[in-house]
Amino acid sequence: QVQLVESGGGLVQPGGSLRLSCAASGLTFSFSMYTMRWYRQAPGKERELVAVIGRPGGSTVYADSVKGRFTISRDNAKNMVNLQMNSLKPEDTARYYCNAVRSTGNYWGKGTLVTVSS
Repeated sequence: QVQLVESGGGLVQPGGSLRLSCAASGLTFSFSMYTMRWYRQAPGKERELVAVIGRPGGSTVYADSVKGRFTISRDNAKNMVNLQMNSLKPEDTARYYCNAVRSTGNYWGKGTLVTVSS
């Protein structure tokens, strides 16, 4: 059974930082063979793509709204993907979801809540 478990969310003041992590288990293929993505969904809004890290070289893509502030990384030995979020803004408030995708499957975690507020 595939599980993606996000952690690291919480309440942070504007300008602060958080590091989200996603631990994957039960994947049919090696973790390194999955493209990993972070999405977010704010209340009343559609889910949006935040960052992508490819396989196996780890090329990255970011939403314009987070470029220069967020960094996605992966540790294939630990089956983990991280999202370092700096210079957080109130508009970054959302539930953040981890996504693992390959031609054979598309898997989601339950998300972790990030609230940016003073």
